[in-house]
Amino acid sequence: MKERVLVVGGAGYIGSVAVSMLLDNGYDVAVFDSLERGHRAAIDSRAEFYHGDLKERDRIRRVCNAYRPSVAMHFAAYALVGESMENPSLYFRNNLCAGINLLDTLLEVQARMIIFSSTCATFGVPKTLPITEENPQNPTNPYGESKLMFEKALLWYDRIHGLKHVSLRYFNAAGATESLGEDHDPETHLIPNVLKVALGQRDAVSLFGGDYPTPDGTCIRDYIHIEDLCEAHLLAMKLDQSRQYNLGNGEGFSVLQVIQAAREITGHPIPVKEEARRPGDPPILVGSADKIKAELGWRPKAPEMASMIRSAWEWHKKHPEGYKDEKQASSLSEGG
Repeated sequence: MKERVLVVGGAGYIGSVAVSMLLDNGYDVAVFDSLERGHRAAIDSRAEFYHGDLKERDRIRRVCNAYRPSVAMHFAAYALVGESMENPSLYFRNNLCAGINLLDTLLEVQARMIIFSSTCATFGVPKTLPITEENPQNPTNPYGESKLMFEKALLWYDRIHGLKHVSLRYFNAAGATESLGEDHDPETHLIPNVLKVALGQRDAVSLFGGDYPTPDGTCIRDYIHIEDLCEAHLLAMKLDQSRQYNLGNGEGFSVLQVIQAAREITGHPIPVKEEARRPGDPPILVGSADKIKAELGWRPKAPEMASMIRSAWEWHKKHPEGYKDEKQASSLSEGG
């Protein structure tokens, strides 16, 4: 019998790719998503779809009792740092309180595990690099704090109830598959905004500070190809004990390196508009994946920035308006 996996937030950028990879690997998959920030057209037509919000406790209970998952993957968090600084209540209610509704429901249906899409924002400004699992966790914004609080809830649900979990902490998912890509509103991520310039949808890409203590003066960040990221989620399902893993490339890429790679791949000059530093932006944020490599054998297959941008560029060229013009898949079923 196929193992049943409930992907919460399966209409989003990372969740939709995870859904397709799970299906390709023989799992039975259902998606639970409010579609507030995701796209129904991004949900694989082979998956059963349940429309709902985790904040609606009765709704997630009905879905889990109908579907009876043994594993859940949780991607349904809000993830905009600036928004969290303006409206912390939104983040604690959605990322923590709504997540508790999911945990309680998983206990009721005797699920064995939850795979949590966490973030290296739980570490705040690191004192040492690359960031390892042993780094102290000291978030600098409500987004990171809400994720850390849910990580702590997971620890207690394991200790008291035996619900196993794997928390995967990462920075920037990047790239695309042949059919699935990145489409946010508003779009705050560097690579899609760079590609919008190449598509003629923006005049220039903003560069927030060019005087950081880095080789080229711009911030350095971690990027992982979306398929490599989701592969880690699938590997995590094989565990029978709770774990926390950082996912990173160990070195990172600067803003100018990303822009230059995009120039070479798209053939567009991609003008830059220099702006002031954003408050609180650390010069370098990169994570170490040594632990998950050693314990699960995870190896990124596309660690090069060129690979990430090339796949994203191919998707954005085919979908210049993202999912806005995609027709609803006629075979997509919606559960009760």
